[in-house]
Amino acid sequence: MDTQIQGTVKFFNEEKGYGFIKHDDSSKETFVHANGLIDQIEANDKVIFDVQDGRKGPNAVNVKRLD
Repeated sequence: MDTQIQGTVKFFNEEKGYGFIKHDDSSKETFVHANGLIDQIEANDKVIFDVQDGRKGPNAVNVKRLD
């Protein structure tokens, strides 16, 4: 089951294609890979995303930047 979450990009390494997003409503952080992006992101961007279980734990997918 996917749940839409709002968060802030903690960091994103464009060269390596991954980073982490901190949830706005908790201290949780979720891994994000370039494959899960709808919009390009960078550190401190506000985003909305879904969480899916990946091979190594939860992954942010359908990541959209909020204006």
